[in-house]
Amino acid sequence: MESHLEQLRSLYLDYLKACNDHDFDRMSTFYAPSIQINDAPMETHAVTAQFAPLIEAFPDWRWTVRNMVIDAEHIALSFSVSGTHRGTFEGIEATGRRVTISEFTIYRVEDDKFTHVWDLADFASLKEQIGQPPLS
Repeated sequence: MESHLEQLRSLYLDYLKACNDHDFDRMSTFYAPSIQINDAPMETHAVTAQFAPLIEAFPDWRWTVRNMVIDAEHIALSFSVSGTHRGTFEGIEATGRRVTISEFTIYRVEDDKFTHVWDLADFASLKEQIGQPPLS
């Protein structure tokens, strides 16, 4: 019989597969109806919709877990995230450049659903890698 922590790990790895497959419909099944992203309430469809422009610009976007820490109701992760700039991203035309950034995310889980997500991704580094100079 799987322990609770093993169940949370398995739940997250199933979610990560949906993310890396860019399966937005499946991703949405992991979210609670009243989910909060960075402390802001969001509708489930809005959570997955925010990924669409990113995947359009980086069609091979992929999250790779560096570290995963799990407690009774949280999953904390650090990622290496990479993709190839094949479409327009925030006004920057495709460059064909391969990018890699860091991302840190904490999920709160209740009844096998993500109720809260706190996320920080290094999009400043991404923009630098595709040729936008940093703000001074």
